[in-house]
Amino acid sequence: MSTILVTGAAGYIGCHFVRRLLSRRPDVEIIAVDNLSLGHRESLPPDDRLRFFGKDVGDFDFMSTLLKNNNVDAVVHFAAFAYVGESQENPFKYFDNNVVATLNLFKAMQEASVDKLVFSSSCATYGNPDYCPIDENHPQRPVSVYGMTKFIIEKAIQALADAKDWSFVSLRYFNAAGCDESSDIGESHDPETHLIPLTLQTAIGQRDQLNVWGNDYDTADGTCVRDYVHVNDLADAHILALDKLKEKAKLSLNLGSSVGASVKEVIRVCEEVTGRKINVNYCARRPGDAVALYANNDKATEMLGWKPEYSLEKIVETAWLWEQNRKF
Repeated sequence: MSTILVTGAAGYIGCHFVRRLLSRRPDVEIIAVDNLSLGHRESLPPDDRLRFFGKDVGDFDFMSTLLKNNNVDAVVHFAAFAYVGESQENPFKYFDNNVVATLNLFKAMQEASVDKLVFSSSCATYGNPDYCPIDENHPQRPVSVYGMTKFIIEKAIQALADAKDWSFVSLRYFNAAGCDESSDIGESHDPETHLIPLTLQTAIGQRDQLNVWGNDYDTADGTCVRDYVHVNDLADAHILALDKLKEKAKLSLNLGSSVGASVKEVIRVCEEVTGRKINVNYCARRPGDAVALYANNDKATEMLGWKPEYSLEKIVETAWLWEQNRKF
């Protein structure tokens, strides 16, 4: 039986990963850590192979003891604040949580001789793209504090790999979306900033209108283009990344669908899935929004054997199930 420590386990992506790992790896035990500042305790299933601790990953003494006393084989690190706008308004909140607390976690890992890590990174490390689809050779020039915190930690991990022979897989997500088909868990942010849940909440009548920031971009329909990848596809990539750590991997990989979808296209799919008309309010562009961001995921396919299985339509269908019957 191997033991995996998962930080941010009660968050949106973390809880989907926990459920997938428990269902697909009967030889794994999970230690779940989440301070529940943003996560939901009820998103984690009752399971004899899961132990939960409502603690902060930046608590060095606690994390060091936890790691040493449980023979942890690897860490999957999701815990982070992830609102780009908030990071610009309150940068030290993000530096303290995403950088300082994470470095404390890494120090605790080093003291406990745990040197295998899967890290939840972001396409925000690339900044405004020079080209699309974006591959891993694209320069990393983050334009937000949030993106910079992920970039700093990626560099810290690489330094630990060089100095202490850590093995790691850093996974740069594009736009996580959808929910598990069971609809027991799903996307639940406060405030909600993501396009698909905002659109579906408008369809269901929880919002009067959907604000779209700009329809005069140099794209086929004038709206921004993004890459949406299902949360279960992301979870599966983390499971494959854990397997790769056994080979002393040192990898940074994009996780996206490699298909760009415009804002108008997403709205159209939401209307088709729900059978409802979305009330859209077109506003002026937001500062800093890139015209297009979508991934080249060839390296993840090559190195992990990973290919996303969910289409945009399926992503929206699962998200709609959740929005109609939210559990939290």
